[in-house]
Amino acid sequence: MEAILKRLLDAEIKAQHLVNQADGERDRIIREALADAQAANERFTVRIPEIQSSFIDKAQERATQAVGEMQRRYEERLATLKRLAEERSEEAIAATIAVVLDSRQV
Repeated sequence: MEAILKRLLDAEIKAQHLVNQADGERDRIIREALADAQAANERFTVRIPEIQSSFIDKAQERATQAVGEMQRRYEERLATLKRLAEERSEEAIAATIAVVLDSRQV
């Protein structure tokens, strides 16, 4: 009976040793994960200005394109309005001449 108790005690000691090793390994893994997360956070924090700059550059590029497109449409509209004004100017001159000539005949 004493031999069985001794074996059980030895098994319990070994089991406790394994539990202690597992606890130590778990703690080590947690520390490594925390360190990795902190390092990733620091890398991200360092990159924030670069990321912001990239977004600003893209926004400026889109704004420049939008301004260019608006300028193009403005110039097209201006040309159309000038053409219409010239056409209407000729009609207005003709109408004015007709009115003047009509008023002389009265």
